[in-house]
Amino acid sequence: MILYPAIDLKDGQAVRLLRGEMEKATVFNDDPAAQARAFVDAGCEWLHLVDLNGAFAGKPVNADPVRAILAACPVPAQLGGGIRDMATIERWLDAGLARVILGTVAVENPTLVREAARAFPGQVAVGIDARDGRVATKGWAETTDVDATDLARSFQDAGVAAIIYTDIDRDGAMQGPNISATAALARAVSIPVIASGGVSSLADLIALRDCGAPLDGAISGRALYDGALDLKQALAALRG
Repeated sequence: MILYPAIDLKDGQAVRLLRGEMEKATVFNDDPAAQARAFVDAGCEWLHLVDLNGAFAGKPVNADPVRAILAACPVPAQLGGGIRDMATIERWLDAGLARVILGTVAVENPTLVREAARAFPGQVAVGIDARDGRVATKGWAETTDVDATDLARSFQDAGVAAIIYTDIDRDGAMQGPNISATAALARAVSIPVIASGGVSSLADLIALRDCGAPLDGAISGRALYDGALDLKQALAALRG
């Protein structure tokens, strides 16, 4: 199982939100590229990036820090937030991203997801962010009536590289991941599933790894910044 350190970008800084609320942002680093390098130096194999401003604006906003991270770090990175048309997907992949994450458009324009997955095999993931099992969009500002598992199943034959499943109520709260919901989603589809939201300790990671469902990875942010989770120790544990 891959551990993805998260770098959430707001106004050019690396921050963490509490349950997705922009007004509850804690700044952890004014230099996101330096933060990314620190994660790479600790041994991470991937980086998970989110353009928070972009998620609300519907277009890329933190492009400069993303490009700085890509220039500074040799490991692959995936990015979500404000990626809602084919031109933006192409620009980011051309810029060196290994994978783009499509969230809002997975609900509003699923045809785009399918077209992008065909055009860029292995480089398009779907982000499913849920409150009480219902998908939220537009930076989590709107909660839909769409069931998270139903949405995941709808892309079963689309060729997407992964599903990033986030339990919004757990995100940044340091209360542990929603293992039962994440495992249920992973069992419902053959698409690789990456767990996000609430991973706050080594015990949480081990519980996800050993949950009995075929999870491909887990994302952690605040716990790494706060020191509740030691990245080197976590990577060593997951490597067995």
